[in-house]
Amino acid sequence: MHSDKYPLLFSPLKVGTTQIRNRVFMPPVSTNLADHGYVTDALVDHYAARAAGGVGLIVTEVVTVEPTYVYLPGDMCMADDSYIPGWERLTAAVHEHGAKIMPQLFHPAYMAFPVPGTPRLIAPSFVGPYYAREAPRPVTREELAVLTRQFGDAAERMKRAGTDGVEIHAAHAHGLLGGFLSPLYNKRTDEYGGDIDGRLKLTLDVVREVRERCGEDFIIDVRISGDEYSDGGLTVTDMCHVARELERAGVDLLHVSGGTTIKRGSAIPAAGTRQGSHAEVAAKIRTCVNIPVATVGRINEPWIAEELLAEGVADACMIGRANLCDAEFCNKAAAGNTADIRPCIGCLRCLTGIMFGKPIACTVNPDVEHNDAAVEPAEAPHDVLVVGAGPAGMEAAFVAARRGHHVVLADAQDELGGTMRIAAVPIAKQDLCRVIKFQARRLEQAGVEVRLNTRLTAEDIARDFAGYEVILAAGAEPIVPGFVGAFKQVCTADDILAGRVHPGKNIVVVGGGSVGCETADYLAPLVGDLARGNRDITLVEMGPVLAPAEGAAGRAALITRMLSKGVHVLCDAKVTEVTEDTIAYEQAGETHVIEGADTLVLALGYRSDPSFANALAEQGTTVHVIGDAEKPGNIKDAMAAAYELARGL
Repeated sequence: MHSDKYPLLFSPLKVGTTQIRNRVFMPPVSTNLADHGYVTDALVDHYAARAAGGVGLIVTEVVTVEPTYVYLPGDMCMADDSYIPGWERLTAAVHEHGAKIMPQLFHPAYMAFPVPGTPRLIAPSFVGPYYAREAPRPVTREELAVLTRQFGDAAERMKRAGTDGVEIHAAHAHGLLGGFLSPLYNKRTDEYGGDIDGRLKLTLDVVREVRERCGEDFIIDVRISGDEYSDGGLTVTDMCHVARELERAGVDLLHVSGGTTIKRGSAIPAAGTRQGSHAEVAAKIRTCVNIPVATVGRINEPWIAEELLAEGVADACMIGRANLCDAEFCNKAAAGNTADIRPCIGCLRCLTGIMFGKPIACTVNPDVEHNDAAVEPAEAPHDVLVVGAGPAGMEAAFVAARRGHHVVLADAQDELGGTMRIAAVPIAKQDLCRVIKFQARRLEQAGVEVRLNTRLTAEDIARDFAGYEVILAAGAEPIVPGFVGAFKQVCTADDILAGRVHPGKNIVVVGGGSVGCETADYLAPLVGDLARGNRDITLVEMGPVLAPAEGAAGRAALITRMLSKGVHVLCDAKVTEVTEDTIAYEQAGETHVIEGADTLVLALGYRSDPSFANALAEQGTTVHVIGDAEKPGNIKDAMAAAYELARGL
């Protein structure tokens, strides 16, 4: 595979005795597409699409080595021979497209899913408060011997199924091997603990078992944290020693991640954080070994991957969510068509649903399994009018046009994007600008007729668009309670983020959901150093927690950054009265009054207005309502609804 634009990224790499066509490796990303541990057609299609899209090596999601402890209900297993036929199909489908494939072998231990009937969870030691839902018990030496053999059994079955190797997960203080390696979990004093070599022994035992059972031509990759970034955790110096020992034991590839599952956002970086998040530790470890090193962590554009390789950070880049977002990522990048790559925004909503047992999903790619392959030509193309050029409207217009309909997209504003342009303003949300550019490009390519600065009424549509099927995606309006109008300066979060209102120095933000927190973070000083020019921000939230709908990594980054800048947070606090100069709230049965505030910013959510849709329906227009116009939600909800509707027109 050759690329003039990214020559390093698309050059071959030898791992062990296996030649891999390029240096884009896909790391494990849980899909929840398995059926009680067995490979499904959906899983085969999912990975085959990424192989056809040009990925060099795929490391699949977690595959457990024994059936007692389940990591996620939709993950895969290789506990006995009955699982082999499914893996034969999966491997053959990936190989057909020229890619290599390896499962990630894993034992969840104290991180197992609480399936009814599961015995008491196991761990290196009596250490469970960080993550475990109940206190685990220390695993015995005798059990460790059995577990080591089970890793070998699973690897041998994988070789019989035709896989090119296995990845052994020992990173992030995660699961059995990661827990044994980390001093945060391992407090043992036997041969499996006490010092770094004791903590490493179990992983080395597993590596040697796999090598003995599977031979020299079978790739063994170990995923490690190059640094746990935590007091009391593993450091990069520790991990250089670990890397050397793993190489001596016969490991062919090191997949260098970082952080832990304990410290949220350290292992899986949140949106807006820097790309190549574990580059420094990967580069350091690469100087310690002679085997290939892969780096991982928010590598979602081809230029950053090429740059990391050029800087000598690693030999390969693990690019997960960008390949999830666009199965054709590699083919488009290699051809230099980067503007056509569907942009991953790092929102991690692909993970949010997984945690609740839902199948894999993506904000920007509503059809993550097929990458729009399910969009087929319409049997009877007709005229379609889409009102509103936000994310839902643009998605609906594109899909409808792709099906062969004649599509007009109208919006009252002078630019595409709708409220997504406002959503891109807060700190760490800049990647939403890439989504708007991508969607706009697709509209042009699909031949959608775009009319901006066009505010339509039901009468306009009846007169100028008679016979059109209408998709209403005109968004929703911020909620503004009448009693707050007495304050000297009242505005909405949208007003602030759109630049329509310039606030004072002392600001009260009411509403601690995602929008309220992002607005408070945006208004707060970049450094909480008590400088005279700093704004003073108070955030009032009626509920017990802030931003409950946000994913763990993104929420952790947002809230900790906001608090570090000195934002005053009041939870379980309900605003009860507003005068021109004061804001009263009730908390724990007591009334408090905020005085001296200059600006009151409302972030109380959004309200849909059905009047436009009702007027269209009354005049006999066929109308569909999607996105916030139907029910306020997030961008993922809006684009998914738009895709499903337009695919069926």
